[in-house]
Amino acid sequence: MLIIIIFITFFYKTYSLAYPNHEYYLNEYQKINNIIIEGSNAPRGRILDINGHILVDNKGINTIMYHKPNNVTKSLELDIAKKLVILTNYKYSYNENILKDYYLVLYPDNANKLITNEEKELYNNRKLTSSDLNKLKKERITLDMLNTLTDLEKYSSRFYYLMQDGYMYDNKLLLKDITDLEYAQILEANLPGIFGEISWERIYPYNDTLKTILGTISETLPADKKELLKEGYSLTDRVGISGLEEYYEEYLRGKKATYKVINNNLELLTPAEKGNDLILEIDLNIQLKVEEIIKKNLIKANTMANTKYYKESYALVSDPTTGAIKAIAGIRKITNGRDTSFQDVSINVIKNAYTVGSAVKGASMAVGYLNKAIDIGTTFTDGCVKLANIPAKCSYARLGRINDLRALALSSNYYQFITALKVAGYNYTYNMQVKVDEEDFNKYRTTFATFGLGTTTGIDLPSEATGLKGTKIAPDLLMNLAIGQYDLYTPASMLQYINTIATGNRLKLNIMHSINNKEAIILENKPTVLNKLALEPKYLERIQTGFREVIKSGTGYWYASPLALGAGKTGTSESYIDSDYNGTLDAYVLSNTFIMYAPYNNPKYSLVVISPNTSDLNVKNGYRAPINRLIAREINDFLFSS
Repeated sequence: MLIIIIFITFFYKTYSLAYPNHEYYLNEYQKINNIIIEGSNAPRGRILDINGHILVDNKGINTIMYHKPNNVTKSLELDIAKKLVILTNYKYSYNENILKDYYLVLYPDNANKLITNEEKELYNNRKLTSSDLNKLKKERITLDMLNTLTDLEKYSSRFYYLMQDGYMYDNKLLLKDITDLEYAQILEANLPGIFGEISWERIYPYNDTLKTILGTISETLPADKKELLKEGYSLTDRVGISGLEEYYEEYLRGKKATYKVINNNLELLTPAEKGNDLILEIDLNIQLKVEEIIKKNLIKANTMANTKYYKESYALVSDPTTGAIKAIAGIRKITNGRDTSFQDVSINVIKNAYTVGSAVKGASMAVGYLNKAIDIGTTFTDGCVKLANIPAKCSYARLGRINDLRALALSSNYYQFITALKVAGYNYTYNMQVKVDEEDFNKYRTTFATFGLGTTTGIDLPSEATGLKGTKIAPDLLMNLAIGQYDLYTPASMLQYINTIATGNRLKLNIMHSINNKEAIILENKPTVLNKLALEPKYLERIQTGFREVIKSGTGYWYASPLALGAGKTGTSESYIDSDYNGTLDAYVLSNTFIMYAPYNNPKYSLVVISPNTSDLNVKNGYRAPINRLIAREINDFLFSS
């Protein structure tokens, strides 16, 4: 009976292997017994603007690889390394550490003499390993010993080292980005195990335009990306490490060719595939014009008084109805003597936060309406607010009797101060005692966040900052918060804020339009509403009307083309900066912000322009350079020229 059971079991296993589970067991066998290796990095997908202009492409580069042949000898590999030195005309250098390893290979007898009899005895007794002995030998190889090597031997050490690096069956990278002549000469030499491949490098047809937004890729897999090994990456893979290259890595990444190693020869299994193309919402025509305008005014500022601390400006253009970004520019001026150059710092629109001043007053009005501190048409006579133990706080001028619309149009600080006190539960009287708590600040910050201020925008870039919140609680700081002189906000959050005022919805900001594989769209951006304003339509319309008045007859009159029919808000802020980066705030400066959308009744574009440190306020003449206004007006004229 036992024999019958054994026979049936054997028959079942044989049948299972041969028929129903044949593919499974075959695959498992191949995994164990076959060696599959990958080629060099495949070309990544391109990055293009909305009109098809290529912003990032690939350039094929000549690469020399080595795959160890069957039964190769050490002397043959030494000979290959020397021939590569001659073919490349002693072009590639070596280092002392590699040279010491090479000395051990070339002159093992000499190296063995560097080990004492006692150390050899320890090795024989397994108290030292061969690695220990090699380490001792390398430590004892002197410069005089290395100088006995010929130049050919010294230079060939580099190639020999690269030929031994990694697993025996790996393809080894020996040379990259060599000339066509060098490439041809090496391949024509028909050296054993040496073959050529075309690898890929990123190229940027428009130089530094959007460079920090587009991002960079690594040379090899970075230490902080080691989790990608679980997703099939190898240590030699190049990956996106910043900007869009990082954010869309899984789509841009190409698929490397795979080879099966048979008798130490390679059989192609799957060819390399280019990554998917990333199509942006960016309109290159707008982008280049915005950059040109900023650069022109950075240079013009050199002729203006009090601008010694001004060095950069930021500008963003978007479609407020979708959140799609059409231009995103940050340009920094680098001055070296009489020479001026420019650096792309566009990525700072999501990383750096600034005091934006009165530009936040639309959101401050919303706080007043929501907390019943003011209503449509509420009027105050503009003046100064004097609280106990706090210096008087005023508007820039006495603006007379103003309602909520004129308070926005003329940018009354007093109106916001009185509103903030009412939000905190106080009706203002001269020199009154006021106590505020964190809840009063949160009434502002919570509402501000529904507009996009002090929170992330959802933009498709890695490591977006939320801005910077003040930590102290005091009545005067609450009033400062209401006029944009306390918390700091990123330029990207200011863009989402003005878009929210334009539409009533806080829309996710987006740079990606679609991801394409040849002609097929595999991912397409769709407008995403993060939240709707918890504000009655009549109040939103009131803020929109106030913003329209800013452009028609208020502080923003000279900022926008009349053709634009825009609505927006200006902002100025005063702050101390560390001018010489020594840890001390020593310069008192003015910064400027302008936000708008247009046309006000059917928004097509929104615009944010922020210029930090435009004017030195320590100077007695009091001149304030109109740089931000000039930039905003020129961009407006371009966008709405017809």
